[in-house]
Amino acid sequence: MLLTGLLVVILVFLFLGITQAAFEAVGFSQVDFAILLVATLIGSFINIPITRISGIEPVTGYREVSHFGFIYRIPVTAQAKVSTIVAINVGGAVVPIIVSAYLLLTHAALALDILIGVVITSIAVHLMARKVKGEGIQTPALLPPIAAAIISILLHPASGVAIVAYISGSMGALIGADLSNLGSINDLGAPFVSIGGAGTVDGVFLTGIIAVILVSIF
Repeated sequence: MLLTGLLVVILVFLFLGITQAAFEAVGFSQVDFAILLVATLIGSFINIPITRISGIEPVTGYREVSHFGFIYRIPVTAQAKVSTIVAINVGGAVVPIIVSAYLLLTHAALALDILIGVVITSIAVHLMARKVKGEGIQTPALLPPIAAAIISILLHPASGVAIVAYISGSMGALIGADLSNLGSINDLGAPFVSIGGAGTVDGVFLTGIIAVILVSIF
């Protein structure tokens, strides 16, 4: 148990170190990183409701019929009104949006590359995303950041590639997985859906970070 606990501590510090290096690669200081990390951790527990989506979906039930002393259960399909509350997660969506907007404003020369990167990454993530009934939108863990990294390197193989990778990865994951599927959110059968999901472990946060790490390696 002691060794397991030590391994967990080491992995946490390793993750924090790699994440800090990724943020420094796009121009943030250690103090900025600490502020963003705290905001992300706290914000991961905060979901802000933004709308309610209503729809109709078929619901299967049963009715009992007595025939010659025997009870039979006959399936009956009816239309039921369903609604889903859509919220946005502060740590998993709002923080990455603010960071991406800041980087875009301070690096306006990269705007065209960033726009192309976000569009292509969004399309790629949308094609990878899968709707899981009762749960939400799921995407493969590493494929979105790999796609964002490759696209960024092809678009801007220079010093600004880390910035292009971060915005393409985080915004591509947000748009491609969450926003592009809002129209069919009722199909998931979930009463509550959060854009940005689980904050720090969500694809929106990690996709941008991993994309920066990948372009830094290559």
